[in-house]
Amino acid sequence: MKAQVFRGVNQLSYEEVPTPELAPDEVLVQVRVVGLCQSDIKKICYPLYEPPRIFGHETAGVISAVGADVTDYQIGQRVVVMHHVPCMHCDYCMNDNFSMCDVYKQVTTTAGFAPSGGGFADYVKVPGHIVQHGGLIPIPDRVTFEQASFVEPTNCCLKAVKKANIQPGQTVLITGAGPIGLMFVMLVNYFGARAIATDLIDSRIERAKAVGATAAFDARDPDLPTKIADLTNGLGVDVSLIAVPSDKAFFQALDCTRRGGKILFFAEFPNDIEIPINPNLLYRREIDLIGSYSSSYRLQNLSAEIVFNQRIDVDALISDRYPLSDLAKAVDQAVSPTPETFKILLYPEFEQAAN
Repeated sequence: MKAQVFRGVNQLSYEEVPTPELAPDEVLVQVRVVGLCQSDIKKICYPLYEPPRIFGHETAGVISAVGADVTDYQIGQRVVVMHHVPCMHCDYCMNDNFSMCDVYKQVTTTAGFAPSGGGFADYVKVPGHIVQHGGLIPIPDRVTFEQASFVEPTNCCLKAVKKANIQPGQTVLITGAGPIGLMFVMLVNYFGARAIATDLIDSRIERAKAVGATAAFDARDPDLPTKIADLTNGLGVDVSLIAVPSDKAFFQALDCTRRGGKILFFAEFPNDIEIPINPNLLYRREIDLIGSYSSSYRLQNLSAEIVFNQRIDVDALISDRYPLSDLAKAVDQAVSPTPETFKILLYPEFEQAAN
């Protein structure tokens, strides 16, 4: 089979690799579409992992083979592949901190080499513990593979919305209107709150309004706090979601968040960034700082329901489609986006894009 093998920083090799062999409790999935995630881009562009590896984890496809002990899934079944599942019995899992679980953090879906997701390949192997614990989600006939590939990123965003306890009638600032920021706009609306978005690119500002933002502004606008105050009866927003790794975005959110409000860090910052802050700002204004990393096992079914029943319009997030052989070009576009770049999807066989 063909796969995009990570051979070093910014070195991708589209090459022939062995199709993974199955143990009795494992499943092999033919990849039909895989989303390009910001975390994939970091793994390709920075020296974070030793090569060789095959990345890719926002995967939807068709089961092509099952191990002898697998009874709950059949060949030909359309599924979303979740690339990690928690153990459900450690201290973290018992406190619903699933993404902190050591088993969860250990990605085990693979297309070869050290397990690293495996979606950037013709086939991906799903290990037994994922098969047995709900890590294969059946796709309804009415749902496209493209739409289904959004279940995992939707879960990540949904987890943040839940952690911030966003309620109907609240107003939420979303810093950054890329594909994740736009998904936040949709989810905030779905839960009955109002979204205000910011970005540096005019087309993204307009797209945020098109997908449901009450207002969207240039993040460089010096009058932004005043404009947001005017939209919130002088209070400021109830919650700010930091969807870009920018210290300026954080301080802007601090200026725009009301007393007693929340600021949630969703984007991962470079390790060398430090944000100096007077703790009295948080103390006197009772601002809650929250972090939200990855997805929540407990929200897996709700995430699928939201996507499968079109509670949010994930099709509106797609801007580009590439054959898997052009992964390097897709990464280059994501790193240096055009004004119209949003979500990029990849296909082991490009003619399958219409599916």
